[in-house]
Amino acid sequence: MEDDDVRERLAAVRDRVRRACEAAGRAPDAVTLLLASKAQPLAAVRAALEADADLRAAGLRAAGLRAAGPVPAPVLLGENRVQELVAKAPLLADLDPAWHFIGPLQSNKVNAVLRFARCVQTVAAPELADRLAARAAGLPAPLDVMVQVNVSGEPTKSGVAPSAARALALHVAALPGLRLTGFMTVGANSPDERVVAAGYDALRALRDEVVTGGAPGTAAADGLSMGMSRDLELAIAHGATVVRVGTAVFGSR
Repeated sequence: MEDDDVRERLAAVRDRVRRACEAAGRAPDAVTLLLASKAQPLAAVRAALEADADLRAAGLRAAGLRAAGPVPAPVLLGENRVQELVAKAPLLADLDPAWHFIGPLQSNKVNAVLRFARCVQTVAAPELADRLAARAAGLPAPLDVMVQVNVSGEPTKSGVAPSAARALALHVAALPGLRLTGFMTVGANSPDERVVAAGYDALRALRDEVVTGGAPGTAAADGLSMGMSRDLELAIAHGATVVRVGTAVFGSR
Protein backbone atom coordinates (compact mmCIF):
# COMPACT_ATOMS: atom_id res chain seq x y z
CA MET A 1 0.00 0.00 0.00
CA GLU A 2 1.25 3.47 -0.90
CA ASP A 3 1.80 6.10 1.78
CA ASP A 4 -1.04 8.22 0.35
CA ASP A 5 -3.42 5.28 0.67
CA VAL A 6 -2.50 4.84 4.32
CA ARG A 7 -3.03 8.53 4.95
CA GLU A 8 -6.44 8.56 3.26
CA ARG A 9 -7.57 5.45 5.12
CA LEU A 10 -6.35 6.82 8.43
CA ALA A 11 -8.11 10.13 7.85
CA ALA A 12 -11.31 8.23 7.03
CA VAL A 13 -11.06 6.19 10.24
CA ARG A 14 -10.37 9.32 12.28
CA ASP A 15 -13.54 10.78 10.77
CA ARG A 16 -15.53 7.64 11.61
CA VAL A 17 -14.40 7.89 15.22
CA ARG A 18 -15.25 11.58 15.38
CA ARG A 19 -18.72 11.06 13.93
CA ALA A 20 -19.38 8.09 16.21
CA CYS A 21 -18.44 10.18 19.25
CA GLU A 22 -20.77 12.95 18.10
CA ALA A 23 -23.62 10.49 17.57
CA ALA A 24 -23.07 9.08 21.07
CA GLY A 25 -22.95 12.52 22.66
CA ARG A 26 -19.32 12.07 23.64
CA ALA A 27 -16.38 14.45 23.30
CA PRO A 28 -14.33 13.98 20.09
CA ASP A 29 -11.25 13.13 22.13
CA ALA A 30 -13.06 10.54 24.30
CA VAL A 31 -11.81 7.64 22.19
CA THR A 32 -8.21 6.75 21.39
CA LEU A 33 -7.38 4.99 18.13
CA LEU A 34 -5.09 1.97 18.32
CA LEU A 35 -3.58 0.69 15.08
CA ALA A 36 -3.25 -3.09 15.10
CA SER A 37 -0.08 -3.77 13.13
CA LYS A 38 -0.14 -7.57 13.08
CA ALA A 39 1.47 -8.90 9.86
CA GLN A 40 1.81 -5.38 8.45
CA PRO A 41 5.10 -4.33 6.81
CA LEU A 42 7.23 -1.86 8.67
CA ALA A 43 6.89 0.73 5.90
CA ALA A 44 3.11 0.79 6.22
CA VAL A 45 3.26 1.19 9.99
CA ARG A 46 5.78 4.03 9.67
CA ALA A 47 3.61 5.70 7.04
CA ALA A 48 0.60 5.52 9.37
CA LEU A 49 2.50 7.06 12.27
CA GLU A 50 3.84 9.87 10.10
CA ALA A 51 0.41 10.48 8.57
CA ASP A 52 -1.16 10.65 12.03
CA ALA A 53 1.39 13.23 13.14
CA ASP A 54 0.57 15.31 10.06
CA LEU A 55 -3.18 15.00 10.54
CA ARG A 56 -2.98 15.96 14.19
CA ALA A 57 -0.73 18.94 13.41
CA ALA A 58 -3.25 20.13 10.83
CA GLY A 59 -6.03 19.67 13.37
CA LEU A 60 -4.16 21.65 16.00
CA ARG A 61 -3.59 24.51 13.57
CA ALA A 62 -7.25 24.48 12.60
CA ALA A 63 -8.34 24.36 16.22
CA GLY A 64 -6.20 27.37 16.96
CA LEU A 65 -7.85 29.29 14.17
CA ARG A 66 -11.42 28.17 14.87
CA ALA A 67 -11.27 27.64 18.64
CA ALA A 68 -12.59 24.17 17.86
CA GLY A 69 -12.80 21.25 20.26
CA PRO A 70 -9.89 19.18 21.51
CA VAL A 71 -7.69 17.30 19.07
CA PRO A 72 -7.60 13.52 19.61
CA ALA A 73 -4.53 11.91 21.13
CA PRO A 74 -1.88 10.32 18.92
CA VAL A 75 -2.59 6.81 17.73
CA LEU A 76 -1.37 3.87 19.77
CA LEU A 77 0.30 0.87 18.15
CA GLY A 78 -0.89 -2.60 19.05
CA GLU A 79 0.94 -5.82 18.35
CA ASN A 80 -0.38 -9.37 18.76
CA ARG A 81 2.88 -11.25 18.40
CA VAL A 82 5.96 -10.88 20.54
CA GLN A 83 8.33 -11.54 17.67
CA GLU A 84 6.78 -8.77 15.59
CA LEU A 85 6.88 -6.31 18.47
CA VAL A 86 10.56 -7.03 19.07
CA ALA A 87 11.33 -6.68 15.35
CA LYS A 88 9.37 -3.49 14.66
CA ALA A 89 9.74 -1.43 17.82
CA PRO A 90 13.48 -0.62 17.56
CA LEU A 91 13.06 0.45 13.93
CA LEU A 92 10.25 2.87 14.83
CA ALA A 93 11.85 4.24 17.99
CA ASP A 94 12.59 7.57 16.31
CA LEU A 95 8.83 8.20 16.15
CA ASP A 96 8.36 7.23 19.82
CA PRO A 97 5.05 5.39 19.43
CA ALA A 98 3.21 4.04 22.45
CA TRP A 99 3.08 0.26 22.02
CA HIS A 100 0.31 -1.86 23.52
CA PHE A 101 0.52 -5.63 23.50
CA ILE A 102 -2.86 -7.02 22.43
CA GLY A 103 -2.23 -10.74 21.87
CA PRO A 104 -1.88 -13.85 24.03
CA LEU A 105 1.25 -13.59 26.17
CA GLN A 106 3.22 -16.53 27.50
CA SER A 107 5.10 -16.07 30.75
CA ASN A 108 8.44 -16.80 29.12
CA LYS A 109 7.93 -13.87 26.71
CA VAL A 110 7.21 -11.25 29.38
CA ASN A 111 10.75 -9.85 29.45
CA ALA A 112 10.75 -9.28 25.69
CA VAL A 113 7.39 -7.50 25.76
CA LEU A 114 8.36 -5.24 28.65
CA ARG A 115 11.32 -3.90 26.66
CA PHE A 116 8.88 -2.02 24.44
CA ALA A 117 5.23 -2.17 25.52
CA ARG A 118 3.73 0.52 27.73
CA CYS A 119 0.58 -1.50 28.25
CA VAL A 120 -0.42 -5.16 28.18
CA GLN A 121 -4.13 -5.42 27.38
CA THR A 122 -4.42 -9.20 27.60
CA VAL A 123 -4.07 -10.20 31.24
CA ALA A 124 -6.49 -13.09 31.69
CA ALA A 125 -4.99 -15.03 34.59
CA PRO A 126 -3.48 -14.14 37.99
CA GLU A 127 -0.32 -16.07 37.14
CA LEU A 128 0.43 -13.76 34.20
CA ALA A 129 -0.34 -10.72 36.33
CA ASP A 130 2.07 -11.96 38.99
CA ARG A 131 4.78 -12.54 36.39
CA LEU A 132 4.31 -9.08 34.93
CA ALA A 133 4.42 -7.48 38.37
CA ALA A 134 7.64 -9.28 39.26
CA ARG A 135 9.32 -8.16 36.05
CA ALA A 136 7.88 -4.63 36.15
CA ALA A 137 9.33 -3.97 39.58
CA GLY A 138 12.52 -2.61 38.03
CA LEU A 139 10.78 -0.29 35.58
CA PRO A 140 10.86 3.49 36.15
CA ALA A 141 7.05 3.65 36.13
CA PRO A 142 4.24 1.15 36.70
CA LEU A 143 3.23 -0.99 33.74
CA ASP A 144 -0.27 -0.28 32.48
CA VAL A 145 -2.39 -3.42 32.17
CA MET A 146 -5.93 -4.32 31.18
CA VAL A 147 -7.89 -7.41 32.11
CA GLN A 148 -9.08 -9.28 29.03
CA VAL A 149 -12.61 -10.62 29.38
CA ASN A 150 -14.30 -13.15 27.10
CA VAL A 151 -17.73 -11.54 27.19
CA SER A 152 -19.17 -13.81 24.50
CA GLY A 153 -18.05 -17.09 26.01
CA GLU A 154 -16.85 -18.27 22.61
CA PRO A 155 -14.19 -21.00 22.99
CA THR A 156 -12.09 -19.50 20.20
CA LYS A 157 -11.58 -16.27 22.13
CA SER A 158 -9.10 -15.56 24.91
CA GLY A 159 -10.01 -13.88 28.17
CA VAL A 160 -11.19 -14.56 31.66
CA ALA A 161 -14.85 -15.49 32.16
CA PRO A 162 -17.04 -12.55 33.19
CA SER A 163 -17.85 -14.29 36.47
CA ALA A 164 -14.17 -14.29 37.43
CA ALA A 165 -13.19 -10.95 35.93
CA ARG A 166 -13.85 -8.75 38.97
CA ALA A 167 -11.69 -10.93 41.22
CA LEU A 168 -8.88 -10.88 38.67
CA ALA A 169 -9.13 -7.11 38.32
CA LEU A 170 -8.83 -6.63 42.07
CA HIS A 171 -5.85 -9.00 42.12
CA VAL A 172 -4.13 -6.97 39.41
CA ALA A 173 -4.96 -3.68 41.09
CA ALA A 174 -3.27 -4.81 44.30
CA LEU A 175 0.02 -5.79 42.66
CA PRO A 176 2.99 -3.43 42.95
CA GLY A 177 4.53 -2.46 39.66
CA LEU A 178 1.22 -2.62 37.77
CA ARG A 179 -1.46 -0.01 37.09
CA LEU A 180 -4.89 -1.34 36.22
CA THR A 181 -6.22 0.92 33.47
CA GLY A 182 -9.34 -0.97 32.42
CA PHE A 183 -10.73 -3.90 30.50
CA MET A 184 -10.40 -5.34 27.01
CA THR A 185 -12.55 -7.68 24.96
CA VAL A 186 -13.05 -9.00 21.43
CA GLY A 187 -16.69 -8.67 20.47
CA ALA A 188 -18.91 -11.64 19.72
CA ASN A 189 -18.58 -13.14 16.26
CA SER A 190 -22.20 -12.52 15.36
CA PRO A 191 -24.07 -10.65 12.62
CA ASP A 192 -26.61 -9.60 15.27
CA GLU A 193 -25.58 -6.20 16.60
CA ARG A 194 -27.69 -6.78 19.69
CA VAL A 195 -25.53 -9.75 20.66
CA VAL A 196 -22.32 -7.80 20.16
CA ALA A 197 -23.68 -4.77 22.00
CA ALA A 198 -24.76 -6.92 24.94
CA GLY A 199 -21.17 -8.06 25.37
CA TYR A 200 -19.92 -4.48 25.28
CA ASP A 201 -22.52 -3.44 27.82
CA ALA A 202 -21.46 -6.29 30.08
CA LEU A 203 -17.84 -5.11 29.95
CA ARG A 204 -18.90 -1.54 30.72
CA ALA A 205 -20.96 -2.73 33.68
CA LEU A 206 -17.98 -4.70 34.99
CA ARG A 207 -15.77 -1.62 34.63
CA ASP A 208 -18.28 0.52 36.48
CA GLU A 209 -18.56 -2.01 39.29
CA VAL A 210 -14.80 -2.15 39.76
CA VAL A 211 -14.18 1.59 39.54
CA THR A 212 -17.02 2.56 41.87
CA GLY A 213 -16.16 -0.19 44.36
CA GLY A 214 -13.32 1.88 45.73
CA ALA A 215 -10.79 -0.95 46.08
CA PRO A 216 -7.14 0.17 46.16
CA GLY A 217 -5.61 0.55 42.72
CA THR A 218 -8.87 0.72 40.79
CA ALA A 219 -9.32 4.47 40.41
CA ALA A 220 -7.62 4.53 36.98
CA ALA A 221 -9.41 1.42 35.65
CA ASP A 222 -11.91 3.33 33.52
CA GLY A 223 -10.62 2.22 30.11
CA LEU A 224 -12.61 -0.01 27.74
CA SER A 225 -10.66 -1.43 24.79
CA MET A 226 -13.32 -2.84 22.50
CA GLY A 227 -14.39 -2.55 18.89
CA MET A 228 -12.44 -3.03 15.68
CA SER A 229 -12.61 -1.94 12.04
CA ARG A 230 -16.00 -3.52 11.41
CA ASP A 231 -17.84 -2.28 14.48
CA LEU A 232 -16.05 0.70 15.99
CA GLU A 233 -19.20 2.82 15.83
CA LEU A 234 -21.14 0.26 17.85
CA ALA A 235 -18.35 -0.02 20.41
CA ILE A 236 -18.13 3.77 20.80
CA ALA A 237 -21.88 3.98 21.27
CA HIS A 238 -21.53 1.50 24.14
CA GLY A 239 -18.63 3.21 25.89
CA ALA A 240 -15.34 2.20 24.24
CA THR A 241 -12.40 4.42 25.13
CA VAL A 242 -9.96 2.57 22.81
CA VAL A 243 -10.84 1.04 19.44
CA ARG A 244 -8.41 -1.36 17.76
CA VAL A 245 -8.28 -0.87 14.00
CA GLY A 246 -6.14 -2.75 11.49
CA THR A 247 -7.62 -3.48 8.06
CA ALA A 248 -9.51 -0.19 7.84
CA VAL A 249 -6.16 1.62 7.80
CA PHE A 250 -3.70 -0.93 6.42
CA GLY A 251 -5.95 -3.00 4.17
CA SER A 252 -6.03 -6.79 4.13
CA ARG A 253 -3.02 -8.62 5.52
